Amino acid sequence: MVAARAGVSTATVSLVANGKTRGRVSEDNISRVRDAISELGYVVDGIGSSLAKGVSSIVILVAPDISNPFFAKVITGVRESLGADYQLLLSVTEAGEFPQADDVRKLMALRPAGLLVDAPDAEFLEELSAAGPLVLLDAPGLEAYAPSVNLDVAHGARELAAHLAAAGHKCAAYVDSVTGTATFDVRRTAFLEEAAARGISVPPECIISTTIDVGTAAAAFVRAWPQWQRNGVTAVVCGTDTHAYGVLQEARVAGVRIPEELAVAGFDDLPYSATSNPGLTSVHLPATPLGLKAGEQLRSLMEGRPLEQPQVTLESSLVVRGSTA
Repeated sequence: MVAARAGVSTATVSLVANGKTRGRVSEDNISRVRDAISELGYVVDGIGSSLAKGVSSIVILVAPDISNPFFAKVITGVRESLGADYQLLLSVTEAGEFPQADDVRKLMALRPAGLLVDAPDAEFLEELSAAGPLVLLDAPGLEAYAPSVNLDVAHGARELAAHLAAAGHKCAAYVDSVTGTATFDVRRTAFLEEAAARGISVPPECIISTTIDVGTAAAAFVRAWPQWQRNGVTAVVCGTDTHAYGVLQEARVAGVRIPEELAVAGFDDLPYSATSNPGLTSVHLPATPLGLKAGEQLRSLMEGRPLEQPQVTLESSLVVRGSTA
């Protein structure tokens, strides 16, 4: 219909609709086709096109708990690396839940060009059995399944334990995430081991878990604080900055002086951590570079280029601010 309205071939319409006119279609024909497209309200049938080609331009990013602000920065990096040639489709879960392989397999009917999976577990990857280009993000210990871009969260966790020990803390609490993904296991284990080695005790009753939500973490702190006081806790480490914001909020309400009575620290180094009152000490995890590098790796695979380094690890670092200093 577009070709008939514009007085050109269907091949010319295809070139114009897909932005492949350079050196192939005259400006006059481009103008006529665009006018006809506008008049008829034509859009390219992406599904039909993907069936014809065997693959679409869609890239699926599977991410847990997108309410965590950390993932917004990851997505920014992925989007930048993919450029205009690919469309990013998010497959997300409810807070505290693992992605389901069946849900992702349904999306595979769209014939995506590639798949990115953030913070998976081995069971999910085994159930998914995805064919085609796949890159994992923040998936320590799962490198055997696919190329991956990981964060050295253990290094930052150990730096944090050393910082608290140097400040004289002897008893600490830990606020974990309920997601149970490998990255949270790594940061918790690394901190607890280094803390023990440096003379800081973390009693089992002083380790709690919540969803990655400020309000939920705040309520959990209110319930836990009396027990922490009885144990002599003077510092709390949170699995994410989002958890730490909840602790800071309710500590102020309770009149707890930060950091004189309670030092507070987190992981992620979100933008708000530099401007909170006091500023939040946090393990900096490069979220945007994580997404950027993972997108670059996937794009190379989708375009048939070999990866020079299938397994990449990005460094973490401790940023000390007023909540512990």
